[in-house]
Amino acid sequence: MSDVNKTESNEKRSLEWKSFFFIAVVLFPVLSVAFVGGYGFLVWMLQMFVMGPPGAHGM
Repeated sequence: MSDVNKTESNEKRSLEWKSFFFIAVVLFPVLSVAFVGGYGFLVWMLQMFVMGPPGAHGM
């Protein structure tokens, strides 16, 4: 019975490590780039169509 538990524990530990590396190496960097790029695009569009370019206005 303990051999079964050790096998399941090893499989679970392996899956946890794979999940951790996927999140740390793939998911977080991709989400970070997407978030920063999306924010930059939003600011760019707002400056083009709504607020105008940054700087001194009316001078």
